[in-house]
Amino acid sequence: MKNYSYSLIGLRIAMGFIMIWAFVDKLFGLGFATPKASAWINGGSPTTGFLAHGVHGPFATLFSSLAGNMLVDWLFMIGLLFVGASLLFNRFMKWACLVGAVMMLLMYLALIPSANNPLIDDHIIYAIVFAVLAFSPRPINN
Repeated sequence: MKNYSYSLIGLRIAMGFIMIWAFVDKLFGLGFATPKASAWINGGSPTTGFLAHGVHGPFATLFSSLAGNMLVDWLFMIGLLFVGASLLFNRFMKWACLVGAVMMLLMYLALIPSANNPLIDDHIIYAIVFAVLAFSPRPINN
């Protein structure tokens, strides 16, 4: 059972790092997913690239209409920061996992059908990981 707990700790920290990294890259434009010129601190929108050019499927019109919306940008960035920091510091886990799962499900809906698999993509896997972390019967402590 000890290895199970260590696995959950590793999973929690890895997911926290993924979310924090996305936040930092979009905030400062580190050149990975976000070029420096498009960074949020340089006046860019953290959601425009994905929502204006990346969405497809039955909900594409809805999601595309949200591109560049200041409220959507703030909610997205606050969500990334909250989920990432909560997972890394092991605080507010159930809330963070709920927010993370909702974010992943919304991104999944913006991309259905997936290019590689018509039912499951990485966003669904991440949502499942958030559910595992939220409802794990053991405390996930450092």
